[in-house]
Amino acid sequence: MSRKKYRVTGMSCASCANIVQKKLTAMEGVEGADVNFATEKATVELSDGAPRLEAMNSQLEKLGYRLMEEETEPGMETTDRTHAGAPEERKAGEEKLKSLRAMKRTVLLVLPPAILMVAVMLYGMLVRPLPHDIYNPVAMIIATIILFGPGKPFLKGVSAFVRYRAATMDTLIGIGTLAAYTYSSAITLFPSVREFLQVDPHTYFDTAVIIIGFVLSGKYLEARAKQKTGEAIEKLIGLQAKSAIIVRDGTEMTVPVSEVRRGNLLRVKPGAVIPVDGIIAKGTATIDESMVTGEPVPVDKAPGEEVIGGTINKQGSFTFTAMQVGSNTMLSRIIAMVEEAQGSRAPIQNMADRVASVFVPLVLLFALLTLLLWLFIGSLTMGFAAALPLAINSFIGILVIACPCALGLATPTAIIVGVGRGAENGILVRNAEALEKLAAADTVVFDKTGTLTSGRPVVTDIVALNAEPERSHILQLAASVEALSEHPLARAIVEAAEQQQLQLLESPEFKSMEGFGVSALLEGKRVQVRKPTVEESALPSASSLLAEGKTLAIVDVEGSAVGMVALADTMKENARDAVEALKRQGVKVIMMTGDRVEAAEWIARQAGIDTVMAGVPPEEKAERIRELQREGRRVAMAGDGINDAPALAVADAGIAMATGTDIAIAAAGITLLKGDIMKVTEAVQLARATLRVVRRNLFWAFFYNIVGIPLAAGAFYPLFGLLLNPAFAGMAMAGSSVSVVASSLWLKRMRIR
Repeated sequence: MSRKKYRVTGMSCASCANIVQKKLTAMEGVEGADVNFATEKATVELSDGAPRLEAMNSQLEKLGYRLMEEETEPGMETTDRTHAGAPEERKAGEEKLKSLRAMKRTVLLVLPPAILMVAVMLYGMLVRPLPHDIYNPVAMIIATIILFGPGKPFLKGVSAFVRYRAATMDTLIGIGTLAAYTYSSAITLFPSVREFLQVDPHTYFDTAVIIIGFVLSGKYLEARAKQKTGEAIEKLIGLQAKSAIIVRDGTEMTVPVSEVRRGNLLRVKPGAVIPVDGIIAKGTATIDESMVTGEPVPVDKAPGEEVIGGTINKQGSFTFTAMQVGSNTMLSRIIAMVEEAQGSRAPIQNMADRVASVFVPLVLLFALLTLLLWLFIGSLTMGFAAALPLAINSFIGILVIACPCALGLATPTAIIVGVGRGAENGILVRNAEALEKLAAADTVVFDKTGTLTSGRPVVTDIVALNAEPERSHILQLAASVEALSEHPLARAIVEAAEQQQLQLLESPEFKSMEGFGVSALLEGKRVQVRKPTVEESALPSASSLLAEGKTLAIVDVEGSAVGMVALADTMKENARDAVEALKRQGVKVIMMTGDRVEAAEWIARQAGIDTVMAGVPPEEKAERIRELQREGRRVAMAGDGINDAPALAVADAGIAMATGTDIAIAAAGITLLKGDIMKVTEAVQLARATLRVVRRNLFWAFFYNIVGIPLAAGAFYPLFGLLLNPAFAGMAMAGSSVSVVASSLWLKRMRIR
């Protein structure tokens, strides 16, 4: 048995994925298939006698879909994800960008006439109708261009339903717009037909144009969101080192990282990206692991300690033994977790398509039964001539009243207004699903570094260890030495001295003691800035600072410790206000970080957070989110680092700080500009308000159908003489559309915070 992966083209909704999956699994030789609409990929398990790609496409192309081979996994084995299929990924990305640009051009073509039709509709309802002999021909020309141009995919949905009984959301849109257009064209082009049916000249061209305009806009927004998902994976892959230096028999040679094997001895020079996971064999280094761990303070590494592929060697040169390569490295596992989480399905996102697959045939069946019943019963009671127009009116009225205009507008209009309102307030929303899930969240999990805190170390305390130097002089000495250092913490000490306008001392000699500290000659004295010893760490003044999660640097003059400088990542100014606001909204707040327990609990106390998960490694963050979900919680995750990306993707709602990494932003559904943590509460407020509007819109959309379809069918005609002809059916749908748009516009007036 083998497993093959394909890209799937032609899918427009979740029902499409279900159709492709059913068609594939029904083929002989296909043991199983999983089609994911979000990633537009299909994983197919094939037996020895499986059909070739051409044979599978011959069946799928009839329905408008096509498979494109991407990657093979012989024997169900895992391939090197960081290298296999990279050219195909780039090609797929280019094709998606091209398709996205084409969709944007289509939306820019369709949306203006749709908005114009809305304005005309409102004018006709509130002021007076336009002359039908002028308006109908003009509207027919516009509707013809839109329906048979940009609306062609919806017509294909009708064709696929008729020929292959495959109903999707496109089928629903296509039947509704085609019914409205056909009826309107008949009474416009053939006045005798209108006179025969005894109906007024009101048409539904505007209904067809509005539906197509807004539905295509929603499809464009959805496609753009999926494109961002693909970028997240591409950027993660881009972090992988392209080459590595292998040491063999004392000789160094540069090879592609794909050739590195477990057990190889590798050399890493200053400034280089560490190619794979391993253990240091010789040498020391200061490594920036923030791209994986999210923590801003670089880590000093010595022989026997682990290094992570994708992190950066800031200082020092060392050799290490490769332990995890290819798809087993931490970065590769993060890539896999993000892809898996982003590609997973939310049950609610398929609801509309499941309803459509049942609703379409039921409406058609009901309309046909109504037509036949009126012709049969009406002919017996009132004669064929009188029954025929009633039958036709009922048939068309049902199709028009069931036209998903309000249903198509209900979510897009609310989302468009809600997203625009959020953008005005620095809250960038990727898609409707992100808002929907954030609105339902009852738990918010915060990353610490860069989310609750500023994300960079600063000097917080200066402590004198004897009576001789003042604190300002201790800082001056430390900054004068660190000004010559390349260590990442040095910049924070120098900046603190600059803020106090301290004059730095010149040194004729500087030494770097890798893994220990730095030293320099200042005014004839040897000054060191170094790590504290075990005894120094036990001092009351030092232990209290360490308990707060701070990093200590000892200032040593001629072998005698005179003071120490404490550095830490400080909490954002409004973090506590944000936490309190979330609690008032009934949200449970949790902090989850890979940092030390002391540092995490210190920040948590300042922020007012009661639950802390500290020391959580990157690969476990997503599992912690899943544990909360298994407890029945709906979880929103706020973070900014690459290590947060899997958790952001697996959470019900991912919130990224725009000041964080591109990977975190790409993995999240919501991005907060300027890293303002207070906007987390605003995003929750906006999401809940938007979802309330969506639900209200959907209620009215279904209300019109529930009331209108029986009325259009003539259920009340025998007793009350009430029959909804197509003209009033169109007005009812127009009324539902107006109510939906008006309801959505309320979001513009909503006060955030």
